[in-house]
Amino acid sequence: MRIRAPLLIGRDTELAELGAALANARKGRGSALFVVGEPGIGKSRIAAEAVGTAYEAGMVVLRGRAGSFGPSVPFRPLAEALLSLVRGGASAIEADLGPYRPVLGRLVPDWDHGDTQRDASFVVLAEALLRLMGVVGRERGCLLVLDDLHDADLETLAVVEYLCDNLDLQPGVLLATVRSEPGAALDLADSATRRDTGRALHLERLGAAQVRVFAASCLDSDPERVPIEVTDRLWEDSAGNPLVVEELLRGMVSAGRLVPGAGGWQLVRALRTEVPDTLVRSITQRADRLGPKGEALLSAAAVLGRRFPLSIVQRVTGMDDHTLLGHLQSAVAAQLVASDDRGPDWYAFQHPLTAEALLARLTPTDRAALSARAADVVTALHPDLPGEWCQLTAVLRRAAGETSVAAGHYLEAGRRALADGAAQSAITLLEQAERLLSDHGDPTSRAEVVEALLYALAEAGNLERAFELAGTLDDHGTAADRTRRAALHVRLAWVTQIAGRWEDGIAQVREARRLLGEHAAPEHTAPVDAVAASLALNAPGRHRTREAEELARRAVAATDRVPLPVIACQAWRTIGTVARERDLDEAWRHFDRARRVAEEHRLPIWRIYALMGLAGNAWLAEGDTSVLAHARVEALRVGALPLAVNVDAILALDTVLRGDHEVAAHRLDAVLADATRLHLTAVVRYVLMARAVLSAHRADRPGMDRELAEFARHGGPGSQEQPLALGLARAVCALLEEDHAAAGAEFAAVLAAQAENPTTFFLAGRHGLHLLLRVVAGDAGWAEHAEVTAAPAGGMRWNRQFVLLATAVLHGRDGDAGRAEDAARRALDAAEPYPLGRALGLRLVAEAAHGGGWGEPAGWLRQAEEYFHQRGVAAPASACRALLRQVGAPVRQRRAGTDRVPVGLRELGVTSREFEVLELLVHRLGNKAIATRLHISPRTVEKHVASLITKTGRADRAGLVELAAEHR
Repeated sequence: MRIRAPLLIGRDTELAELGAALANARKGRGSALFVVGEPGIGKSRIAAEAVGTAYEAGMVVLRGRAGSFGPSVPFRPLAEALLSLVRGGASAIEADLGPYRPVLGRLVPDWDHGDTQRDASFVVLAEALLRLMGVVGRERGCLLVLDDLHDADLETLAVVEYLCDNLDLQPGVLLATVRSEPGAALDLADSATRRDTGRALHLERLGAAQVRVFAASCLDSDPERVPIEVTDRLWEDSAGNPLVVEELLRGMVSAGRLVPGAGGWQLVRALRTEVPDTLVRSITQRADRLGPKGEALLSAAAVLGRRFPLSIVQRVTGMDDHTLLGHLQSAVAAQLVASDDRGPDWYAFQHPLTAEALLARLTPTDRAALSARAADVVTALHPDLPGEWCQLTAVLRRAAGETSVAAGHYLEAGRRALADGAAQSAITLLEQAERLLSDHGDPTSRAEVVEALLYALAEAGNLERAFELAGTLDDHGTAADRTRRAALHVRLAWVTQIAGRWEDGIAQVREARRLLGEHAAPEHTAPVDAVAASLALNAPGRHRTREAEELARRAVAATDRVPLPVIACQAWRTIGTVARERDLDEAWRHFDRARRVAEEHRLPIWRIYALMGLAGNAWLAEGDTSVLAHARVEALRVGALPLAVNVDAILALDTVLRGDHEVAAHRLDAVLADATRLHLTAVVRYVLMARAVLSAHRADRPGMDRELAEFARHGGPGSQEQPLALGLARAVCALLEEDHAAAGAEFAAVLAAQAENPTTFFLAGRHGLHLLLRVVAGDAGWAEHAEVTAAPAGGMRWNRQFVLLATAVLHGRDGDAGRAEDAARRALDAAEPYPLGRALGLRLVAEAAHGGGWGEPAGWLRQAEEYFHQRGVAAPASACRALLRQVGAPVRQRRAGTDRVPVGLRELGVTSREFEVLELLVHRLGNKAIATRLHISPRTVEKHVASLITKTGRADRAGLVELAAEHR
């Protein structure tokens, strides 16, 4: 009979928490729960109850299990969960996934249309799964159940951790069952609980009273109708483990000691005193009752793992169909095995410990013989050992004592896992091979394992161990194959370049060159030169752009002799990036060359990189973002999410420059979140720079300083973005405070930074705004103008507006009003997309235009004043009004603009002009400096300060400084 409790006993608290989580998910507030406990404690029953509740509420349920035969399979529970969704038809879901569909194609064959991103990082895969839960659960909520997470691979655990960190705003619940045994899964559950990104529900053993109710439920009876001595013995021998209670109770009933009667269950035979104290003995006893052939069937199945294909078991045991099926049915009836959802040929042991218990009863000799026989059968049926069969065969050969053969299978399985992007699983498999060969095995095999492990460590970002292992290559017999070792160091160099560890990368390049020697073939030196070029371009250094181009051109020369398309794409991209400084047309040709090579050799990622180079040219030259938008679409189409996020960052900075500050703020927040989740360090740094620029263009110095501090913590000093942080942010902020001296100092810092570390970013001011500031101040003339305009950067649209205004000022000084006005007209055309840049430029040149008798200084000042006033930037607005008075033009009174004055100060009678003075006091400026900023007299400033002290009740000027700081 079936001995299984139909009800959950003693789990009311856990069920209530699960119910609340599911209800919150349906409202768009997701969460992660881990059901933790020892084997048999009821974790799967809790999960099943949650599934039933979710189904009743109309939620979408995805369910996968980590347990499988052989070693853990990368992403198995995730793939199983997604396949359960696809079986019900998911064409609409596939359409809604957009760029994430190619990423999920590695798990769902139905979604693999030839563009699957198998090399996408686990972070991208995790984001794709997160988006999938959002798509399927947006109407009804979604429950993702991952059973037996303790058996999952490390990649799956990384995805689970990512989901925990990001589920809070999704309509989904992640529910995982985890054994309370030391391991990575339990560590993850504990970590999520500590970080408040998940919650572990620890299932405790049942108490004596609960065991009584539980046993009665198993027997479909009232507790009072079950003998007290039975439930007492169950409590004593099970220690409150529900599964052991079930097994012990089944033994009592099967042995005829406990039978149903008219008055309830009755003991007809005395209870045995040596009741099994573990589930293992219970399983062994039930297996014994199946007879020798039944035991043989179960033993062969146990060798294969917790799940097993019947066809393999039949060949191992040599049973005919009738005998096999007869004993299989007996095993099913004994509730030792059950059919598995993988297909009609597949069965699984009902409890995880069943296979372990059966293996424990085998002698070492019998187990080795069975394992060898099973390995032979698997190899005969699947000669190429595809997919999971390779790992299973490795386990079987190892159990059979065939160490070298097992190591070879582990090596092949590790290589396959690495090719599929499962670096952590590859490391686990390759470490198995390394251990098997550590004491015996030929040097060549050991070398192959060590080299494969080195690649996997590099791919997983485990650089310290990779460097340590690289230093032992000579000990593993690889000294003869120097080119192979050099290739390993090149791979490490690429990884360090992505991680921003320039010194480590250069050291790897140096070692690769040493191994290759002076007379290496081009196909071996070109990859070294390509990665060295990328390192040189991004690493701090006075000559980095020149060195980068020289190395890249050397790599290109090699690709002209030997077909190396990937190296060609890498090198032409580097050359194009450097060429922007001298000729945008030349840069365009190099990027286009990279694009054509990528298309010819079907290299979609490198095609996107080339498109991004072309798009960057269009944006810099004319402010055209359409090509950037196209590159973004192409990146999303092939699932290249990191490249799409990179484009998003550039588009967000463009929005800042176009003055749409609210939209820019939202975009930058979104890009920063994406870049952080995807671990895109360079993009994070770029976005932090852009956020500082946004604060600066809002004249928000405290906000700018906060963003720049964060920028510095992410490697800002010496980076490509450092000049932009100084010029576009700090210098512009100083100009908006009417502190031209400070702006000049910031631009000097830009020049110094670019001298120490040349940059391939050209909007920092050296080729535009700095020139205008110096020309207006009389510190620069035609010679400096010619130097700036000779460089392509001076013609880039953001820079061009300021260069042309400087041209106008110089022509005006020469008395050529016609040329001055023509240059000013062209400057305003160039400035059309950039309202802040336009207003700032007009404010800077108006005084010179008035003095030289050219242009429309009064009209320009009114336009600039209106812009600054509408955006609450007091200092330049005040300066424009003062200049209007100087040129004799009527000035629109802004006294009514007291809306800028905080309510508390307005109630004290503080005027808008007094508030402008108060805002500048925070910088601890003297009266003369404030007067210069506001274009009023020092005496007027003195009167305003005195009035502020009287109205606010502050004791002195220091008190006003504190008040000003409070209202920043």
